[in-house]
Amino acid sequence: MTQFDQLASMPDTAEILQSVGEAAYEWRLDSDALSWSDNAAAVLGLADLGDLTTGVAFARRVDPQGGQSRADVIHGTSQHDVGRGVPYQVQYAFRHGDGDAAVTWVEDTGRWFAGPDGKPLRAHGVVRAIDERHARELELIQRAKFDPMTGQLNRASLIEVLGATLDETIRFRGSSGFLLVAIDHLGRLNEAYGFDVTEDVIAQVGRRIHARLRGKDHFGRYSGNKFGVVLTSCTPDELSVAAERLLAGVRDEPIKTPAGLVAVTVTIGGVIAPRHARSLSEVLSRAQDALNAARHKRHGSFVAYRPNPERDALRRESLRATDEIVAALNDRRIALAFEPVANAKSRDVAFYECLMRVARTDGSVAQAREIVAVAERVGLMRMLDYRVLELVIGELGAAPNLNASVNVSPGSAVDPDWWDGLGALLRANSSAAERLIIEITETAAIQDLDDACGFVSRVKDLGCRIAIDDFGAGYTSFRNLRKLGVDIVKIDGAFVQNMMESSDDRAFVQTMVDLSRRLGLKTVAEWVQDEAAAAMLRDWGCDYLQGALTGLASADRPWLANAPKTATCV
Repeated sequence: MTQFDQLASMPDTAEILQSVGEAAYEWRLDSDALSWSDNAAAVLGLADLGDLTTGVAFARRVDPQGGQSRADVIHGTSQHDVGRGVPYQVQYAFRHGDGDAAVTWVEDTGRWFAGPDGKPLRAHGVVRAIDERHARELELIQRAKFDPMTGQLNRASLIEVLGATLDETIRFRGSSGFLLVAIDHLGRLNEAYGFDVTEDVIAQVGRRIHARLRGKDHFGRYSGNKFGVVLTSCTPDELSVAAERLLAGVRDEPIKTPAGLVAVTVTIGGVIAPRHARSLSEVLSRAQDALNAARHKRHGSFVAYRPNPERDALRRESLRATDEIVAALNDRRIALAFEPVANAKSRDVAFYECLMRVARTDGSVAQAREIVAVAERVGLMRMLDYRVLELVIGELGAAPNLNASVNVSPGSAVDPDWWDGLGALLRANSSAAERLIIEITETAAIQDLDDACGFVSRVKDLGCRIAIDDFGAGYTSFRNLRKLGVDIVKIDGAFVQNMMESSDDRAFVQTMVDLSRRLGLKTVAEWVQDEAAAAMLRDWGCDYLQGALTGLASADRPWLANAPKTATCV
């Protein structure tokens, strides 16, 4: 075949455009004349082009809710034609007729060219129908913005709407509200009916709430069992009215599910902005505070946020303490103090209890009692526990004759990371385990006896001993004490310190010493302050003394200078 024959067999431009589903156009902006390729009507979903021969006529067919027109893009550009034209691309919904609901989504790609005055003179390009692609894009947007279970806004979209509403409220000096709505006892529903029924309940509760909102309000799923309602133009009285309407809407009629009728209630916390919250984080946190207060009051109730100076002060203190503890961990300002536990007869040191100390940036030192409560409240106790454990095992590794004990918080006792860390540290210091005593408080042990027994077993499996601290404060029965399987009982100092003046305390301490001895457990009396108490404890058979009489906690390491007198075994 010759080159001429090849060219003759090629389809013309119209055929090429037809095959790829595109139509070409040229638009003269000076005369507004709009000319099309022959297949334009088919591409646009029309029987014929009709009056679509001018730019104005075509622009009238662009749905104002469906994007910018070609004219908007060309006239609105800030670019200038330097001789090669200026490219543009726009998507819009093209209506099939004036007032016609039927549309074709169009992608319009072209280039405009300037006249002598630099303004757009003519444009040419192609249009193509993108209904299928637009549908896919809408589906992706739907998935990105809406919760699949309820069909309502998802958390990210809800928070975005809340933030925009708050900004507008502040800008125009208005008032808006936010309700946090929680379905009550969702865990019980799971146990009683299964996840499928629970999910159905969540979806139906969402529909009930949505049906009872004003048209100008916004609604979405905040988390697993929580919904959020953004109330625009809302006063404090209207906030309460809206909440009561939602409570009744969910409560008054059981929900029909495949498992039968299910009675459901919700609890609601709300906040008015900017009166009681001027930032997005404040709106969310204070709505949660109000929800917590409502739950404390009664499930199925509503509470509106009210300022609480004591709570706000505690929160500020928690934030300050969090920063201080994290900084101390990062700066390696966590240290140990060592309090001797002495043999009741010989007064030789049996082991040292290792206590946490935190060096402040001003040079002062914080004791454990000043840090522990705050660290537990802000969720940092596990990090502190692990750092103290590192330091204690480091001391044991450096001093082969040292025996030491260390306290472990309830949170760390069930933390897999803490256990992994303990195992790794002991593998790196093989001789430390037999000289390490892990202490847990009695109150922590009796919270869940089975968990406590598991903790004791795991500690012993690693080769360490276990002591129960502050025994007597929680009034654990000796039957439970036997079940726990601990090695050492440390009698709460609150009973020991006053036993010379209190016959009740004397009887209590003596009973604990006697019963512990019968169970084969070693006993430590805490807070021993004088020789009279020490002699009485020794005569009763108490094994070890701890307190002011035998020495208070110190950063000194006396075993380094007095190694021969340090006991090698408890």
